[in-house]
Amino acid sequence: MKHINLVQTRSWSILKNHFKMIKNVHLRDLFLLDANRFEKFSICFENEMLVDFSKNRITENTLKYLLDLAEEMNVKKAIKSMFSGEKINETENRSVLHIALRNRRNSPIFVDNCNVMLEVNHVLKKMKDFSELVITGKWKGYTGKSISDVVNIGIGGSDLGPYMVTEALRPYKNHLNIHYVSNIDGTHLTEVLKKIYPETTIFLIASKTFTTEETIINANSAKTWFLKYSKDKSSLDKHFFALSANINNALDFGINIKNIFQFWNWVGGRFSLWSSVGLSIILSIGFNNFEKFLNGAHAMDNHFYTSEYKKNIPIILALISIWYTNFFGSETEAIFPYDQYMHRFSAYFQQSNMESNGKSIDKKGQKISYQTGPIIWGEPGTNGQHAFFQLMHQGTKLIPSDFIVPIISHNHIDNHHIKLICNFLAQTKALAFGTSEKSFLKEKTIFKKNTKHLNKIDKNFLFKQCIGNQPTNSILIRKITPYNLGVLIALYEHKIFVQGHLLNIFSFDQWGVELGKNLAKNIYKNFYNIENNKYFDSSTKGLINFYKSFYK
Repeated sequence: MKHINLVQTRSWSILKNHFKMIKNVHLRDLFLLDANRFEKFSICFENEMLVDFSKNRITENTLKYLLDLAEEMNVKKAIKSMFSGEKINETENRSVLHIALRNRRNSPIFVDNCNVMLEVNHVLKKMKDFSELVITGKWKGYTGKSISDVVNIGIGGSDLGPYMVTEALRPYKNHLNIHYVSNIDGTHLTEVLKKIYPETTIFLIASKTFTTEETIINANSAKTWFLKYSKDKSSLDKHFFALSANINNALDFGINIKNIFQFWNWVGGRFSLWSSVGLSIILSIGFNNFEKFLNGAHAMDNHFYTSEYKKNIPIILALISIWYTNFFGSETEAIFPYDQYMHRFSAYFQQSNMESNGKSIDKKGQKISYQTGPIIWGEPGTNGQHAFFQLMHQGTKLIPSDFIVPIISHNHIDNHHIKLICNFLAQTKALAFGTSEKSFLKEKTIFKKNTKHLNKIDKNFLFKQCIGNQPTNSILIRKITPYNLGVLIALYEHKIFVQGHLLNIFSFDQWGVELGKNLAKNIYKNFYNIENNKYFDSSTKGLINFYKSFYK
């Protein structure tokens, strides 16, 4: 597929001129000028989710020009290339087919002349059969006891995704206790091992390559701990399982071939929760709920593939993001789920977006002259309101943000949920419109009657002002169910894909991550022989020597 530099397109030039005209327009004025703004800038998905993007600094012309850019950049063709199995991950010569993992129509998808759905369905059935044995208590540990705890050992996409989903869907949780270990810091594994018993625990070692250092070190330590109690290597077959694309490495580790749940190199790690990496999700919520989760993602895949530009939610949200990063100069985007169960949602898409689109070289190998992926961050509401919203309301940074809230809560305690909804609505309103000039002047007039404190009060009024004009998207979901969570995750995945395509970067490699891994290995290899080693700079030497001074 032809690679196009977006700043050299006709649409980009039009957007640059258009931006000069509207860059100082306030959202208050945009709403005053158009009583139907909400209807024009919102889309409902299956009566389960409403996406309101009316509180963005855009006009009908802005949206038209952005959609023209998408068309000129052949976004639809790029979508078809991904869905058809083309090797769009050119730097690694791989297809990008996490959509195949939730292809509920089971339509054939070919990679190297092989229909991948045959293997996808085989592994899915294997996960179903195994999970049912564990959940029903029929799978026994080495002492004959049923399983009570599951430990997923992985990092990055092998941890963030499954952990986020099991937390978000905690209302659907069964009796099994699910634990996640990711950090190479021994504290993480140690604290989990304190909570479990070897005879009733299974370990899922999740690593695409089965070489990820943090994962393998944690897995080896878990194996050593386990064997200290079982004293029999054959007992590993009842307790250790691999979720990997590298079968040989899993076998070398000591995993029984029957205990390997495969996925493939066309599944990116940060999009792997739909694959065997999602086994911990299945063990938490059951296979029927996992199927609903896949169905929701598949529904969003269909929307993304078939919907025209002006009704395509992922495309619109991606375009609006690029509008802010490249024209308004915003550096970050925030995600605020107003649902405590979704407390890891922002962290998950922090990885998905920043690892995908944190690039500075385009597809032709040239240095990029425009802005690429934004910094993604966030916290659940209302916690964030008492942490960093002050900066958003009165600081100097433009911070586009997504507000996500369920209409129906899983927990009905007094009036908690309606209060949560009111906070959700209040924040998007306050960020958009700020302190109105009319109310500001009215309050000032009232207090001017007290001439004794006039000067002090006038200054306080200035400090209380909130300018507003901070853009937000509001996403209302009927309820956080497996199906709707699948919809929402797939929506953000496709947004990331469109952003990467428009920015003319390869979104599915992560060479920056690989650099750090390799440097850590070299430092470890030479850790005790640094004095005459030209590999080390003076700062690294100084830090190592200070560390070693505590171990003399």
